Amino acid sequence: MTVVTTVPSIQAVKDYFMTLQTTICERMEAIDGKAKFSVENIETDGGGRSRPRVIDNGPHLERGAVQYTHSVGDSLPPAASGRNPHLAGKGFQAAAISMIMHPRNPYAPTFHANLRFFLIDEAHWHFGGGFDLTPFYPFAEDVLHWHRVAESACAPYSADLYSKLKNWCDEYFYLSHRQEPRGVGGLFFDDWNEGGFDASFDLTRSIGDRILEAYAPILERRKDTEYGERETEFQLYRRGRYAEFNLAIDRGTRYGIQSGRRIESVLASMPPRAIWKYNWRPEPGSPEAVLYDEYLKPRDWLSELA
Repeated sequence: MTVVTTVPSIQAVKDYFMTLQTTICERMEAIDGKAKFSVENIETDGGGRSRPRVIDNGPHLERGAVQYTHSVGDSLPPAASGRNPHLAGKGFQAAAISMIMHPRNPYAPTFHANLRFFLIDEAHWHFGGGFDLTPFYPFAEDVLHWHRVAESACAPYSADLYSKLKNWCDEYFYLSHRQEPRGVGGLFFDDWNEGGFDASFDLTRSIGDRILEAYAPILERRKDTEYGERETEFQLYRRGRYAEFNLAIDRGTRYGIQSGRRIESVLASMPPRAIWKYNWRPEPGSPEAVLYDEYLKPRDWLSELA
């Protein structure tokens, strides 16, 4: 990959993230058909800005959030500098878009994506983010579609980039205290500055531009599937795993708390409802067991499901 030493432009990143936020909110509102995203513009310390948008209690989206933030700080929080201790304590700017969709229908998977850019100075900056899918009652065609779109986002850059970012995603979205992955994965990257600013920003846009292509068809296919109390109870049980990951493991949540971000925005990704059961196991051979036996494990989805 050719290295291009373009000066990093946080304004270009901010403009892209704000446009992407609008595009995704409009599409999700159209799919839900009734509920609308809230609109807030909040000025933050040091000249930053937060634009949280949340949708609640829709017929198809029980909760969704698409959050844009531009942060300015005097000192990088530990969650942002842990992998780069030499940058600890330095001033920074950060732009980020983070989104989560918790559908009402248990047959429609939860979806999460995040893209971010940290700028310390012209020599020290990086991108990060990705997207991942968390089904409750998985369908092979959905998982295959998800990973095909993920592969297409990486294809222009190198033949092995999809595998690299997929494996990174499998490693990151893992509940070590449960010894199970959060879902069926997707893409994840962090501390990314390969090829210079232009190349790194281009990869970030390639992933962001495919978010709706990856998720919207799945949500549209599953949102009207008939379901009952059994499926809802299992959905809420699995949402508990989602809450555990966000609160105990996720670096983005820790960063938001450590940097003093607005707590309502930081926790907007949490599921609106969840339950915990003591020592529960799915009945062997049941639809719920399929998730554990066939999908909650790292797999080469493109070759195994094609």
